[in-house]
Amino acid sequence: MSTDVKVQRSGAGSSGRAVQGAATRAALIGAARSLFGTTGYTDTSLDDIVSLASVTKGALYHHFRGKDDLFAAVYEEVQREVSDRVVEQFLLPDPWQALELGCELWIDAHLDKAVQRIAMRDARAVLGWQVVRDVESRFGAVPLRGALRRARNKGLLRPLPLRPLSLMVMGALSEACFYVADADDPVAARAEVGGLTRSLLSDLAIDHPAAADGAPEG
Repeated sequence: MSTDVKVQRSGAGSSGRAVQGAATRAALIGAARSLFGTTGYTDTSLDDIVSLASVTKGALYHHFRGKDDLFAAVYEEVQREVSDRVVEQFLLPDPWQALELGCELWIDAHLDKAVQRIAMRDARAVLGWQVVRDVESRFGAVPLRGALRRARNKGLLRPLPLRPLSLMVMGALSEACFYVADADDPVAARAEVGGLTRSLLSDLAIDHPAAADGAPEG
């Protein structure tokens, strides 16, 4: 057998193992997400997860250190999906409409019961506030900063420092999500926070009475 053939076969074997490994990891995350989203972190066991994923516990430990590590991967996947949907809104032709609709979609995406249980009920207890804050910043505040910059570049947003502004607006949106989730009447609560979100953003508009020329940029 030539050296070239050996290399080709070795490469094919490595590629096949990589594909199988990726499929196993995806199956574990999918199973864990389903269980974490319905049963919750505490009441979901690793045995439940590997059974639903149809893999061995050894396969789970090959990809993840344990249940909390797997939960972190699920949480990040959930937030990435929410972010992807919001970014689609942030890219609408009208920058101000894009900003408003994107912010409201962030709230709406967290009305999903599975997203609420994973991202709002369990994430802070399992991963800690700093990890959750970092993920929310990466998938929430960073794209929001881009939408704010786009509005500012079009002359629609006051010249405010964007990094702290994006973090503060994202904090308000996160609290809005909790407010709606905890409300006795979620529909009424959603209407309340929707109006407040639009009002909050309008206060940042260039034509708002509070606008001030020469504010610092960021």
